[in-house]
Amino acid sequence: MGAVVTAVAVVTPATAALAAPSSSLGSESLGSGSAGSSSGSTGSLGSLGSAGSGSIGEGAGALPIPSPRGIVALGAAMTQAGKPYEWGAEGPNSYDCSGLIWWAYRQLGIDIGRTTYDQIYDGVNVPLNNIQPGDLIIFREDNSHIGIYAGFGQVWNAYDYGVPIGLTPLAAEPPIHIVRRIY
Repeated sequence: MGAVVTAVAVVTPATAALAAPSSSLGSESLGSGSAGSSSGSTGSLGSLGSAGSGSIGEGAGALPIPSPRGIVALGAAMTQAGKPYEWGAEGPNSYDCSGLIWWAYRQLGIDIGRTTYDQIYDGVNVPLNNIQPGDLIIFREDNSHIGIYAGFGQVWNAYDYGVPIGLTPLAAEPPIHIVRRIY
């Protein structure tokens, strides 16, 4: 079992607005044209390689675009820092892993599945090399554990009995099986 770090983030109307549907937020394109050409002798940046979603334009490869809803859901989940794990619990005093994710998205008015086995169908698949903060990470071949990627190799989750809700290193978790992004 890895070390757990707890932190608290506050979801405010300003940050919750990030989760509101928007035609520009739902788009996976940041524009068109060349990303690497400029006047003078600087030339072209060429291809940046593909990361699997979104694009900057024809001249550059794709860059990952985090889900604003996922970021706000992460913030909501972080307000539950330090609360205990309890199998089958969905708050407000304790949570299991999928109950925490379900509760966080409900704070945004987004209805997702209650169990990990339902949550694997919410959102869209994301390649592991394109993972962004706010993405749902489903662990184990049997899809029996879920958390929200917090960035910097950390996952926010209700880990297990005796471990308060908080951050755990991805390295301490079982293998990642599925990554999902909710736009």
